[in-house]
Amino acid sequence: MGSALAAALLDRGHRVTVWNRSAHKAQPLVDRGAVLAADPRRAVEASPLVLVCVFDQEAMRELTDPIVSELAGKALVNLTSCGAEQARAAAEWFGERGVDYLDGGIMTTPPGVGSSEVMFLYSGAAAAFEPHRETLAALGDPLYLGTDAGIAALYDSALLNLMWSTMTGWLHGVALVGAEQVAAQEFTPIAIRWLATVNSFLTRYAAQVDAGSYPGDDATVDVQIATIDHVLHEESARGIDTALPELLKATMLRARESGHGSDSFASVIEVLRKGVAS
Repeated sequence: MGSALAAALLDRGHRVTVWNRSAHKAQPLVDRGAVLAADPRRAVEASPLVLVCVFDQEAMRELTDPIVSELAGKALVNLTSCGAEQARAAAEWFGERGVDYLDGGIMTTPPGVGSSEVMFLYSGAAAAFEPHRETLAALGDPLYLGTDAGIAALYDSALLNLMWSTMTGWLHGVALVGAEQVAAQEFTPIAIRWLATVNSFLTRYAAQVDAGSYPGDDATVDVQIATIDHVLHEESARGIDTALPELLKATMLRARESGHGSDSFASVIEVLRKGVAS
């Protein structure tokens, strides 16, 4: 990922200094015009904007803590995956030492870096974001979520949850129609079209969630439970693993037991919230 980030900056004409624990891994970037720093200190000294993307937050701090004096007065953009609490702690620590800290979430895999269609989420010091917005746009569409450094990480986790749930649901569908010799490439365009309708559900239900009111004027939880039984039957009859729809049904049943049977599917959030609280 670090190489993809540097390559995207180089592609848009930015002067880039790179450092990697294994210098040979940076050679392709050097061949494209990047300057290879001998150590992190020299890399940091080269620019007012410093991007870090390593394995985890511990590795990030291991690299940056010894050179925090060189980081003072600079913008430090941490694109290393971490939790919201870790990001907030880092922002406080670096802020106390005069470093403008920005936490980032990369909402793509390395091949997608550089596309304006992908999102990069940022939160933290506005002083680290606003002056460098144009540079950060070289990586992907930069979305600034505010001064709370932990919000980008929180969005990242929420969106990854959505991605894995969606992809697993799609794979379930592929397995089900595949049992009748339907190719994945034949099914997928129809699945993608269906997601456009699902998008409209999300927009409508978002207002209900914010209002805490779930009028069952489209399809109630009770109706959804009856419908998912059909899905379970189809999958069981074809030897498809039913663990996912069984989990979904169990959650719907909890919602019904909590008095939401005649409410919209959005009411399921109430049992999800109680799960967190308990």
